[in-house]
Amino acid sequence: MKNYVITTQRLGLRNWIDSDLIPFAEMCADPEVMKHFPSVLTMGETQELINRLDQHFNEFGYTYFAVDLLETKEFIGFVGIKNQTWESEFTPCVDIGWRLKKLAWGKGFASEAARACIEHAPALFGINEILSFATDTNKASEHVMQKIGMSYIGTVQHPAILDDPRFQHCVIYKIRIREK
Repeated sequence: MKNYVITTQRLGLRNWIDSDLIPFAEMCADPEVMKHFPSVLTMGETQELINRLDQHFNEFGYTYFAVDLLETKEFIGFVGIKNQTWESEFTPCVDIGWRLKKLAWGKGFASEAARACIEHAPALFGINEILSFATDTNKASEHVMQKIGMSYIGTVQHPAILDDPRFQHCVIYKIRIREK
């Protein structure tokens, strides 16, 4: 039985488990999925990422959660919130992010899960403000940010893309959440 931290009508958001490694590594090795990131990830790099996300969950109670389709229990990627501490005028902050496998694109899963994270952030995690960052080329993620009620606040140079000629900067969106 998987322990979901947050559920929606179609999705379960949870901490990472060992069986996530292979499907997540396949996803992170896909050039199309990783098009807006500096590079694809190896199996070892994917395992390191899962370890960091798991450690973040153990420390704070939230992370970029592994996401399952509730109907089939299939792992489809991640959506969640995570502390960002890289140096900029907008950090430290709590960031909302997502990465889904191609077969899950265009079905509204990212926005559905992101809305649920935003909705639960104050009560579950004591978080009332969330930012989101995406490379200037990632119009699909920027559309999700708009769709979930976030507002554009500017751009920033992310250190991970500083010397990557494909990207100029990251766009930044923000939402303030009122407790119900």
